[in-house]
Amino acid sequence: MFVVRRVVEAVVPARLGNGFRWLLASSWATNLSDGIAVAAGPLLVASLTTNPLLVALAALLRWAPPLVFGLWAGVLSDRLDRRRIVLVANAVRVGALGVLVGVLVTGRVSVPVVLLTLALLATAEVFVDNTTGTLTPMLVRREDLAIANARVLAGLITLNKLTGPAIGAVLFAAGRSWPFATNTILIAAGLLLVSRVSLPPRDPASAGQHHDLRSDIAAGFRWTVRHPAVRTLCLTALVFNITYGAAWSILVLYAGARLGLGAVGFGLLSTATAAGGLLATVGYGWLSRRVSLGDIMRVGLIIETLTHLGLAVTTSPWVAAAILFVFGAHAFTWGTTALTIRHRAVPTHLQGRVASVYTMSGYGGLVVGSALGGPLVTLLGTTGPFWFAFAGSALLVGVLWRRFAHIAHTDDPAPTPAPAGATAG
Repeated sequence: MFVVRRVVEAVVPARLGNGFRWLLASSWATNLSDGIAVAAGPLLVASLTTNPLLVALAALLRWAPPLVFGLWAGVLSDRLDRRRIVLVANAVRVGALGVLVGVLVTGRVSVPVVLLTLALLATAEVFVDNTTGTLTPMLVRREDLAIANARVLAGLITLNKLTGPAIGAVLFAAGRSWPFATNTILIAAGLLLVSRVSLPPRDPASAGQHHDLRSDIAAGFRWTVRHPAVRTLCLTALVFNITYGAAWSILVLYAGARLGLGAVGFGLLSTATAAGGLLATVGYGWLSRRVSLGDIMRVGLIIETLTHLGLAVTTSPWVAAAILFVFGAHAFTWGTTALTIRHRAVPTHLQGRVASVYTMSGYGGLVVGSALGGPLVTLLGTTGPFWFAFAGSALLVGVLWRRFAHIAHTDDPAPTPAPAGATAG
């Protein structure tokens, strides 16, 4: 027991509070479930139909909900009890998965049922993800937000991106219902874990006055536009995801035509990216104590720009894997830093709406970039999107370089009180 306690203390220090520990355990359980679904969902659709339009529709139904429901989710998380939103949305996911497992076991599954279930799961996930992201600054002291967010995103990298898809593929090979039955159990566990979280009461003075849906959404946009640091983050997410989306939308074609890799090799490139992110989870606490958040993000801009350049010029799979390993470390570090800056800067009563604006910026960039990837290949060849990404990223670095000098907000007052029961750091 002593060894277990020391491991828990090293991973999730007691100063973060028991409430955050319950939240983190819930986040890890649901991230593993989501990772399993990343592989199992497309495999299930492909096992039922070879129609490429239906297969593509399954992917669209997974990525569209953040764009369609993101702003609404942000408003609700600022208006209502946040813990209850997470509980209800996870209960919806458990119910939808239970129905899917039932039709799979009884042999009554069909493509429309699967597509409807995937759409419902992705929609509920929007509300879970948006609201869960607002809970950490309510539970953790301001000075501990960086390490807390690192632990949350560590689960995203290791469970959702690295481990989950492999487990999902193995479970699907064992039987079509197995991955979805596992999903049901994991999300139910996440629901029970988050039910143990006790949130501090909201400050009535900071709650603000809620109006109609459009006015509340507009308030989130106005705050974001008027806040220099968060506005810079959203602009960076939008533009850098355009360049990223253009390059990564044809990565599978690049891996085959440029690097000579098959399906397994392409999968290993993704593994290299996730492995880089895993390494960054270990060193982020050390890094954030020694380097300012602004400088971390400046270096990240350079790494992402050079990533596109490196992939544009190399023909070696090993060099490409090394580049993607470094990129994976950068992606995790950037995501953790951006989340920490938002948590420090945004008032509690606006966390949900501002987070939804940031999410919309990122997904909007990905959609635009993905639409550019194919035409760029047609015009400029397989490496065309990477040259485009390099040029666009380099331009953005020059434009935004000075703005990151004061983006960390180390002098801002803490937006939320310290959690009850947390020990001093």
